[in-house]
Amino acid sequence: MTGVDPDAAFRQAITLRDGTPVTIRVMRPDDRERIITAFNKLEPGTIYTRFFSYRKEIPASTFERIAAIDFVHLAGLVATIGEGAEEAIIGGATYVGIPSPDGVKTAEVAFTIEEDYQGQGLASKLMVALTGLARRHGIVRFVAEVLAGNAPMLGVFQRCGLPMSRRSEHGVVHVELDLAVPGN
Repeated sequence: MTGVDPDAAFRQAITLRDGTPVTIRVMRPDDRERIITAFNKLEPGTIYTRFFSYRKEIPASTFERIAAIDFVHLAGLVATIGEGAEEAIIGGATYVGIPSPDGVKTAEVAFTIEEDYQGQGLASKLMVALTGLARRHGIVRFVAEVLAGNAPMLGVFQRCGLPMSRRSEHGVVHVELDLAVPGN
């Protein structure tokens, strides 16, 4: 593939259940301060649910990865409200390519939604967008590790319309989603 991937300009306007207009777009290097601000607004429980540990700051690797987004090995989306200097990140979703024992192109998917916007359908809309990007770039399986108590995220995966398998171990649910099947 030569030139710039057209998905680098991915941008989608959506509306949350409460009527809030939101933009879903690809993460950019200039999002650094917006990402830090969004992270600092998260409650400790949300941080723990996302990272499986309490953290006071975003791992430095997060910012290094933004420049490496190629949609084959790594993709990152943010959900924003406002525009220009007023633009604020309220959620995000990523997938990272990982090796798979059966050789199938697999990526681990993860989501973070700011508490004020949880329950509004945002993770589901991010899931649809990530699925489309992944399929266009040859990824045929998503996997995720979800804390067993994170019923909202497990519900997003259950409702996404993709064939799903899951197994639980030590309070963590391992989810596999088959992207090869047409549908979502």
